[in-house]
Amino acid sequence: MALRFHFRYFCSFLLLFATECLIAMYVHDQFVRPYVGDMLVVVLIYCFVKTFLKMESRKVALGVLLFSYLIEFAQHLHLVALLGLKDSRMANLILGNSFEWIDMIAYTVGIAVVLIVDKKYKSGVKEKLR
Repeated sequence: MALRFHFRYFCSFLLLFATECLIAMYVHDQFVRPYVGDMLVVVLIYCFVKTFLKMESRKVALGVLLFSYLIEFAQHLHLVALLGLKDSRMANLILGNSFEWIDMIAYTVGIAVVLIVDKKYKSGVKEKLR
């Protein structure tokens, strides 16, 4: 693992961050906001990590997935309330406040998409180098 700055991952992170903000502010439905938003957040975190760390994609993806599961489990334990941050909008936004098994599926699908896109991108780059 080495430190570096990867411009494409950073641009992807910024685009995903803007998308997540737009979803949070303007989408109030029962599918896009809860499930597409959860799927995209793991992609966002993955891109953020890959911006600064030169590390094998599968390891980063697994780490992000486990981190996401941990946050969801913290929601199950009502960690925000346990920390006395129940009234903090920021804590509720970052940590969330409701556990749902389907969120775990959304995180898993998001990481699967990351790995598929990463593999296709890398195979495309190898083809161009031949």
